[in-house]
Amino acid sequence: MTASATPGAATPSPSPLAATFPMTLTDDEGTSVTIKAEPSRIVSLTPAATETLFAIGAGDRVVAKVEDITPFPPEADDLPIVATFQGVELEKIIDLDPRLVIAGGVGFTDPDAVVQLRRLQIPVLVVYADSTEGAFHDIELIGDASGAGAAARDLTASMRAAFDQVEAATAGLPKPKVFYEIDATSKIYTPAEGSVYAEMLRLAGSEPLLTDRSYEISLEEIVDFDPEIILLGSPFTTPDQVRDRPGWGGIAAVLNGKVVPVNDTIITRPGPRLVDGLRELARAIHPDVELPEPSAEPSAAAAATVTSGRRLT
Repeated sequence: MTASATPGAATPSPSPLAATFPMTLTDDEGTSVTIKAEPSRIVSLTPAATETLFAIGAGDRVVAKVEDITPFPPEADDLPIVATFQGVELEKIIDLDPRLVIAGGVGFTDPDAVVQLRRLQIPVLVVYADSTEGAFHDIELIGDASGAGAAARDLTASMRAAFDQVEAATAGLPKPKVFYEIDATSKIYTPAEGSVYAEMLRLAGSEPLLTDRSYEISLEEIVDFDPEIILLGSPFTTPDQVRDRPGWGGIAAVLNGKVVPVNDTIITRPGPRLVDGLRELARAIHPDVELPEPSAEPSAAAAATVTSGRRLT
């Protein structure tokens, strides 16, 4: 599974008052998807969708998921895996008798698998967000499809408020030049203009070094940019390794010891923890920034969904 293209324009979800079944939703590929009844058995084929379903109180109805190399939440650990980066195990999904499948767009989930599931009259909702607003939209879309639209909108409202808080906290601060290293195992990869990375880095109060949709960049471009801060998205790269690389010793961030590991998953996964990712970025770029503590209280809608114990057929 790969994800590199830009999805089609998102269509606004219906209001929670209109979220009655049967319902027809438009997914991120522009496909109309009809869901006959509130789904009692859901298969999640993207890590962000898995996180979202659990965050909005629909986790007890998830019967299988995609492989996640950085799994979250822990409550999903025991779910059977029915898709990996090598492909989708259609037979396993069909045997689970799902009433809703949530798949990843632009090739993240094998498009042929989506077609085959739909031929079997299994509703498949395809989502793919490459922006923060797209992430909010998809959380609400997943909420509507699963019958937890109100909880999803409570979640996105709190996320938008938290984003506004971070943006306000960094608005008046200097914007240091930042190089975000996604990976440098063979070639060097950094965020592309127009990606969720670029948006998050700017919201966190920086001037990011960006490239094109190939995500590749040369050492010469990095040296010319002379970043003041280097953020390491790969958990397998340490600041000492960056310091010891040939040609990197004269970069300002290396000279000043400002090479900082960050959690790439929460920064780029378009799900409920995107707020945590933005806060982490802001603190990595501006260590002294004062951010309000996030609320730990679940929304009333999410709490009601969790405690109702509903399992519709």
